[in-house]
Amino acid sequence: MRGIMIQGTSSDAGKTFIVTGLCRLLANMNMKICPFKSQNMSNNSYVTHDGLEISIAQALQAQAARLTPEVFMNPILLKPRRENSSEVILNGKVYASSTRNYREFTQTTGINAIRQALAHIDKNFDAVIIEGAGSPAEINLNAHEIVNMRIAREADVPVLLVADVDRGGSLASVVGTLELLGDDRKRVKGIIFNKFRGDISLFRDAVDWTEDYTGIKVVGVLPFTKGINLSGEDSLNLANSDSNNSGKITIGVPKFPGISNFSDIDPFNLEPDVQVRFFDENISVKNFHTLDAIILPGTKNTFAALSWLKSSGLDTMIKSFGGFIFGICGGMQVLGRELIDENLRENNTFTRTRGLELLPLITSFNDEEKITRQVEINEIRGYEIHFGRTEYFYDDSEPEEITQEIFTDKEEVTRKKFHELFTNEGIMRNDFKLAGTYLHGIFANDNLRAKWLNEIRRGKNYGERQTNTANFNPYDAIAEVLTRNLDVEFILKLLRHEDTMPQPE
Repeated sequence: MRGIMIQGTSSDAGKTFIVTGLCRLLANMNMKICPFKSQNMSNNSYVTHDGLEISIAQALQAQAARLTPEVFMNPILLKPRRENSSEVILNGKVYASSTRNYREFTQTTGINAIRQALAHIDKNFDAVIIEGAGSPAEINLNAHEIVNMRIAREADVPVLLVADVDRGGSLASVVGTLELLGDDRKRVKGIIFNKFRGDISLFRDAVDWTEDYTGIKVVGVLPFTKGINLSGEDSLNLANSDSNNSGKITIGVPKFPGISNFSDIDPFNLEPDVQVRFFDENISVKNFHTLDAIILPGTKNTFAALSWLKSSGLDTMIKSFGGFIFGICGGMQVLGRELIDENLRENNTFTRTRGLELLPLITSFNDEEKITRQVEINEIRGYEIHFGRTEYFYDDSEPEEITQEIFTDKEEVTRKKFHELFTNEGIMRNDFKLAGTYLHGIFANDNLRAKWLNEIRRGKNYGERQTNTANFNPYDAIAEVLTRNLDVEFILKLLRHEDTMPQPE
């Protein structure tokens, strides 16, 4: 089939960035380009229009290619749940709750799903841009892998190898990777050096040496880019925004165990007076109370997140916090009164445990199927991905008129009326001071984001401001970086399977 595959000498070499940029660059040439990653491991996921679950990275790449995200772009998604186990999502739906027999799965059901997806892409698109995972030189994984050279062979496409210069040792990583590829080395038709800081002309000698030593063309050297953000897949790479605290709203985000869909925080990068701080259990009480707001993000294991908050003492700090608190999905579940897991589906220890008791909610995890759906309520759009059913806690201890549904225009809703309105999408109290929702992507809604931030601004006497509705488009920016720094004509020839440089024997 027509296409190329982007592999890396390591994780976080820039594969997702380059695939995304190529999708937009080629789409701008009126090519019908499809992104593809056979198997992704990430808790950052997205719900397609038909209620199926794929990685957020392939959803963004589809948008870069001006396509609607579809499940065939990422047929297998692994979502880590516990230290040594992941939920297996096959063709957008839960296939297994653990990876216990995953090696057998990869060689049967898994590879067959991948072949079907590739056949569909080959039939319906001009070309495919395939993203690998980690490194193709992991010898211990090669017999069972279904995401690197195995897929390059299945699709019969050439490979571009990406190395991270910023990490250091990029020349050694390129040479070492090529040495370990065996016969698959012949598939590597080009090398890209990524994340170079400084004057790229100073790297010219390294480029010449690499081409002379390997016999493989260096397709380009990409600069280290700032201010062009894509949602990350790996929570280990979560970074804080601007460190200048002067005149800014500071939002704190706890790094939950199994943190998921932290892309929900990305829209705040559009706001010049907002900075985000990811924190763990080592944050000091003093620094914690300098925050203006806390967003409790999603988590793949709500019980583990709650236990972590309690064992670290962060639960007490959150309960005494004087600023704004917003929980999303698992973060909302944590803020409720109680979690119930009678069948030990979500955890191995507790059938019932008390939450932070800040929101009048009870969540139960029984044997119902996972909820995955897109949602639109009163022009607020988002999507749900969660186990568990949440209900409003209704008894005489709850005040009559202090709770309201996020998506209603009414100022106050009585307990009874609220109970009728609450449909697992959102709840807030005291003018957004305390809120929760199941909707991922909620802060991508400009008006709602502005409303929440303006409540915080008023409390700091900053004055209201319009939110940034001219959302920065990273796709064209990434495509421009690639156009300036890569040999695009060479890449187009590879897409047409026209080898332009002989491989050494």
